[in-house]
Amino acid sequence: MPREEESAVSLADDDDEKYCDIFSGEWVPNPEAPYYTNLTCWAIHEHQNCMKYGRPDTEFMKWRWKPEGCELPVFNPAQFLEILRGKSLAFVGDSVGRNQMQSLICLLSRVEYPIDVSATPDEHFKRWNYTSYNFTLAFFWTPHLVRSTEANSRGPSNTGLFNLYLDEFDQNWTTQVEEFDYLIISTGHWFYRPLVYYESHHIVGCHFCLLDNVTDLTMYYGYRKAFRTAFKAINEIKNFKGVTFLRTFSPSHFENGLWNSGGNCLRTAPFKSNETTLEGANLELYMIQLEEFRAAEREGKKNGRKFRVLDTTQASLLRPDGHPSTYGHWPHEKVTLYNDCVHWCLPGPVDTWNDFLLEMLKMEGVRSKQEKLYSSDRKMKFR
Repeated sequence: MPREEESAVSLADDDDEKYCDIFSGEWVPNPEAPYYTNLTCWAIHEHQNCMKYGRPDTEFMKWRWKPEGCELPVFNPAQFLEILRGKSLAFVGDSVGRNQMQSLICLLSRVEYPIDVSATPDEHFKRWNYTSYNFTLAFFWTPHLVRSTEANSRGPSNTGLFNLYLDEFDQNWTTQVEEFDYLIISTGHWFYRPLVYYESHHIVGCHFCLLDNVTDLTMYYGYRKAFRTAFKAINEIKNFKGVTFLRTFSPSHFENGLWNSGGNCLRTAPFKSNETTLEGANLELYMIQLEEFRAAEREGKKNGRKFRVLDTTQASLLRPDGHPSTYGHWPHEKVTLYNDCVHWCLPGPVDTWNDFLLEMLKMEGVRSKQEKLYSSDRKMKFR
């Protein structure tokens, strides 16, 4: 899998400093997990509540991520809340991003539950406050990152047909995040659905729209332009002083068919890193994210904007056992849900994304301290 030097996170202690790519490693057994259950946490979305709906195995909850050459500490909720005291963090994206936010609420529940301070009853736009820490957590629903509308509820594949305005900001989130200290931006699987692409108010092409005289530009075209526009929006938010994390693409694990043709994910153990590889559409989407991220990062540096990569792709690729499959509802319920090999059971592998997040937040503190020292040294030199 392609690696980039910038994705390596420095793990430091008082005596020495060492550099370690926390995102490259293996899953190892962790008999102490899980750190919450569906009985102790109310924040688990029904469709990811695998234990409630009868998943028979429990081993998928008992792994931790071991980077090559160092250790990644297991999530410490008190430490996380202390670091975020008086601050705010927003997840911006689709239901997999919400999956991570709900994991975070569950991991933090050992210390405190938040109160709902949402300005709207719409579940797509939530705000929570941890009153003891004055920490605000938010979620902004934007499955395409740019402005989009549903043109047809069925479409060519019965999953809807969406109009994407690839050069227009989705103001449902871009007008709301200025005051946040941290943004975690992500999206992915909605781009597999049929899409019609608009630029400058005109149709320029589509992905699997099957419309006469409209060129199929593939999902990659829309995915690239959507991230480009989303990052442009962040760079143009006038008073935004926060740190933007790109949470990288989370591969699905359908086997023996596609999501709509009987595909399923029935494995009960992780892959080793030498048993699978990032390839095909997964690799293409991942590389598009990184390429657009680097361009935005270069542009943002001109105005002091901070961009970071929260690279969950490799760790997620190795977890075919972590999805709900059929365990997102009761077997007797008459619901038309496909086997879910996209989202993650809670508890489950997505909890490790928050291990990564906490480690990166700790390193932001180290970076900030180093920048202040550097600035102070420069001032002393020029006196």
